[in-house]
Amino acid sequence: MLKQIPFWLVGLRVALGPLLLLNALDGQTDAWFLAGFITGFLSDIFDGVIARRMGTSTAQLRQADSWADVCFYGCIFAATWLVHQETVLAFQVPLLTVVAAQLVLYGLNWIKFGKTPSYHTYTAKAWGIGLCAAVVALFGFGQAGIYLWLAIALALLNSLEEIIMTALLQEWQYDVPSLLHILRSRPPSELSQLS
Repeated sequence: MLKQIPFWLVGLRVALGPLLLLNALDGQTDAWFLAGFITGFLSDIFDGVIARRMGTSTAQLRQADSWADVCFYGCIFAATWLVHQETVLAFQVPLLTVVAAQLVLYGLNWIKFGKTPSYHTYTAKAWGIGLCAAVVALFGFGQAGIYLWLAIALALLNSLEEIIMTALLQEWQYDVPSLLHILRSRPPSELSQLS
């Protein structure tokens, strides 16, 4: 039963996304929105932690985790459009740049490996924290500014790192913490060919 906790946490995030979007349909949100968002954010952190501790971190679980993130944060973006459209429009160029970078990443992975990426890198975790701060600042205090810029910068850094990782990997892998881990695992002869 305990080994199913990571799967339940992934499922919780999939369920919460549409509920949060529903909360925003009338163009405003209440305290339940932030409570639900923070719950979803914490589930995103602890599903992987618990899975690794219990030895249940499989490719299937980590891919489900990645798709749950797409669903959850896609709903958050839609809610942001409904409630804070002026902020989305003010940041439309950098936000569209993030979307384009993610589409390139997903496209490259699909072309090369026939699967979506599921690296769960340190930069992805940093992006998640930055995104959490931006959502709390915007929905809790009506401010975007530096928090949203930070989330955008971390998103672009993560996308760039994972695009390079995809280019270097010979076969699909999950739970690769960073580009440095890939470079360290390559034979010196392969590294000299890259320079």
